Amino acid sequence: MQKACVIGWPIKHSRSPLIHKYWLKQYGLVGDYEKVAVDPKNLESFILDIENFGFQGCNVTIPHKEKVFEIVTVADPLTQSIGAVNTVYFENNTVYGLNTDGYGFISNLKSGVREIKFLDMTCVVIGAGGASRAIIAALLGQGVAHIILINRTIEKAEELANHFGNRVSSAKFSELNNSISKADLLVNTTSLGMTGQPELEINLENLPPHCCVTDIVYAPLETNLLKQARQRGNPTVDGLGMLLHQAAPGFEKWFGIFPKVTKDLRNIIIDDLGK
Repeated sequence: MQKACVIGWPIKHSRSPLIHKYWLKQYGLVGDYEKVAVDPKNLESFILDIENFGFQGCNVTIPHKEKVFEIVTVADPLTQSIGAVNTVYFENNTVYGLNTDGYGFISNLKSGVREIKFLDMTCVVIGAGGASRAIIAALLGQGVAHIILINRTIEKAEELANHFGNRVSSAKFSELNNSISKADLLVNTTSLGMTGQPELEINLENLPPHCCVTDIVYAPLETNLLKQARQRGNPTVDGLGMLLHQAAPGFEKWFGIFPKVTKDLRNIIIDDLGK
């Protein structure tokens, strides 16, 4: 029986098993997907010996994404530019690592706003953490003209902007309300607005009416940022689709079928979020 898993420390919070077990059942496949808590000190031995643990591969969540990047053979230039791995698979006696977060982000936007055109866009991205790296790389790959990266620690934003080159510039958090006046796309990549976290303090008064607003937070499903944007009439996309779409490439690597993200699957996760 083919098996995959999600690893983290801790791992209890992960909803990945719900997603992958749904697809296994949907496609009539004999397989399983588990949660495995992996202590950071055991991470390298687990990843390099993943086949002997009985797994085709794994998803990687906090706090292991950057460390796994250093352990595996990086599968593509996009993952290389991100510097973090969320999907591991075993092929030809080699353990490979992918980052599918950017793919998940773009797929979610395209399914949420079908007429979205990335070419020549100006994007404002809030946050300079691991998710931000994947999203910036993906947006640049779609041909956006300019990304304004805003972070409370300006040095972190400057470092990331330098990493990605001249289409990315940095700005202070105090410049956020002014920066959004130029935006075609506004993205929150921080945990601000998540259940139990402080709200993202933002005034959308200067936001152009056509600007699409998205948030990678999916608990709550509609964050205060998305609520404000929706009430103004801006197109909005919640963060749950990113979670669902980023899972699909890994499923294909482990089980041989590229699965569809359906409304039924989305509703299953929404029901679980409400528990």
